[in-house]
Amino acid sequence: MSTQNKTHPLTTTAFELPGYRVVRSMGVVRGIIVRSRSIIGNIGASIQSLFGGNISLYTSLCERAREDAFRQVLDHASQLGANAVIGLRYDATEIAPGITEVLCYGTAVFVENA
Repeated sequence: MSTQNKTHPLTTTAFELPGYRVVRSMGVVRGIIVRSRSIIGNIGASIQSLFGGNISLYTSLCERAREDAFRQVLDHASQLGANAVIGLRYDATEIAPGITEVLCYGTAVFVENA
């Protein structure tokens, strides 16, 4: 499973992959990232919030955290010998003010063409 791409063709939030059948399940795989906002980022985001709309500094921080957690899931699945991840989900928890955990998880499986 290559983690060079932002997405992988054999990952899904569903519990089935159309055109494939699950041959073996390797169990839950996860990626966990903990990020904090920098003081500079907070100042920039505060300025953006004055004008309303999308706060792009926070959006890009969140997207990077999700991408890193997703990459960890793919790495974990690959280490187990999986070629797909089904039931993919994300969760986020604020651990402390300004510090957030992003969790990506799913079920690592080995699939074959149906």
